[in-house]
Amino acid sequence: MHHFTDEELVSNYLETRSNDYFEQLYTRYCSKVHRTCLSFTHDNGRAEDLTHDIFIRIFTKLDGYKRQATFSTWLYSIAHNYCADQVRKSRRRQEVPVGENWDELTPLADDSMEQQEAAAQLIELAICALSLDEQLLLRQRYEQKLSVRQLAVYHALTESAVKMRLKRSRDHLRDQYLHLAAQ
Repeated sequence: MHHFTDEELVSNYLETRSNDYFEQLYTRYCSKVHRTCLSFTHDNGRAEDLTHDIFIRIFTKLDGYKRQATFSTWLYSIAHNYCADQVRKSRRRQEVPVGENWDELTPLADDSMEQQEAAAQLIELAICALSLDEQLLLRQRYEQKLSVRQLAVYHALTESAVKMRLKRSRDHLRDQYLHLAAQ
């Protein structure tokens, strides 16, 4: 069953309603969805609950998967939107003033593990300070490794519009990071 594509697993599940196919999708994506949830909540227990809720949603909405995007993109979109909704319900977003200097964002290889961990935490906090649209775009590009063309199709934009939004989102991320690092 490991040799089936995601789309084949979905089709086979919908045809047979055999849980084996859905379990394979769950196995492939559970840890990735959990990491997405963790990036929103910063609480492992809450992330596990959200992951469980998301897979229940996927299970109930699988008939609605239209294959306009890859299964993983569809899944991450649901996961991102669900997490964003949950975060929005639990707190209001605070805006953080901006700074400068993108180069300071990347931890150096010779930094200690503590410094690298602190930098990674600051990056995650900076991401959370971005708008939900910016977060989605950056996560799709750099975590899910979607191409500019795939992003353009997904968001119904031109490729140049995607490139510009990515640049602005990276600039906002850099500014947020530098502001947090200065505190």
